[in-house]
Amino acid sequence: MKAVRLYEKNVIRIAEVPVPTINERELLIKVKRAGICGTDMRMIKNGFPGVTADSPRTLGHEFSGIIAEVGSAVEGYSEGMRVTVAPNMGCGICDLCVQGDQHLCRDYTALGIQSDGGFAEYVRIPEQAIRFGNIVRIPDNVSDDAAALNEPLSCVYNGIKQCPVNPGDNVLIIGAGPIGLMYAMLAKMSGAGKVFINNRSPDRLRICKEVDSTFIPVGPEGIQERIYELSEGKGIDMCVTANPSPEAQQLAVELAAMNGRINFFGGLPKDRQMVNLNTNAIHYKQLMVTGTTKANNHHFRKTLQFIANGIIDVNPLISARYPIEQFKDALSYAGSSQGIKTLISFD
Repeated sequence: MKAVRLYEKNVIRIAEVPVPTINERELLIKVKRAGICGTDMRMIKNGFPGVTADSPRTLGHEFSGIIAEVGSAVEGYSEGMRVTVAPNMGCGICDLCVQGDQHLCRDYTALGIQSDGGFAEYVRIPEQAIRFGNIVRIPDNVSDDAAALNEPLSCVYNGIKQCPVNPGDNVLIIGAGPIGLMYAMLAKMSGAGKVFINNRSPDRLRICKEVDSTFIPVGPEGIQERIYELSEGKGIDMCVTANPSPEAQQLAVELAAMNGRINFFGGLPKDRQMVNLNTNAIHYKQLMVTGTTKANNHHFRKTLQFIANGIIDVNPLISARYPIEQFKDALSYAGSSQGIKTLISFD
């Protein structure tokens, strides 16, 4: 089968590898769609611990497919079932796992990151993922495309749960990539009064309006004055930094309203992770500042329900589909800011 493998920093190849074999407690999934994520691009750009020319890794942690083979000891799943997979796996016995936050487990692993993932024709699903409910049947009315976008949507839902949007809130999303637009969608679903989206790229801001005409694009020039004008001098009730920018985090603190809430969603590069924040603004405006990462299995199942019930339509976020043979072209497009979400299709 064909698989996209990372060998070392900036070295990826479409390789011919054997179809994985499974034991009696595992599943084999035939992949239908797999999304390219910013995490994939960072792993390619920077390399990843344990990934070497002698020990390559198949990337891809956002995917949907069909069960091709079921281990003899596996119950509840059958060949031909359409499924999507929450990639994050914990040990299952620590306090964090027991409370449902296996994505925060000290021994956390993820498909496509610490183990082989979905940029391949087939992917092996380990017993650990099956036992803890990572495999979810795709409802009949949800497409393979939409199911592949459920993983990033679940991460955004985790953010909304930790740093909520209240009805009528002024919400600012800094960063207009797939995550930023999903945040805007969930903010609107939660009852936001106005949803502002900030981005440096005019093309990205134009795309935001195409996705939802009620979103309010705000460019980088004069953003503070513009936000205070549009919010009648109040500022932002909830702000999320959906990009890897220290400046965005500083801006969020400055634009926050009294009793405002801020979620630092986008992780920062290691050489820029120390940020000077105006802690007096946090103190005197009584701000709540938090951060979120990844998602647990409950988040994953909940957002798939949002998609199935028509509450959230992720299909407008899909800009391009490429066959696996054109992965490098797909990667180039995904990093170009021309579109929003790029999928690898195995049809």
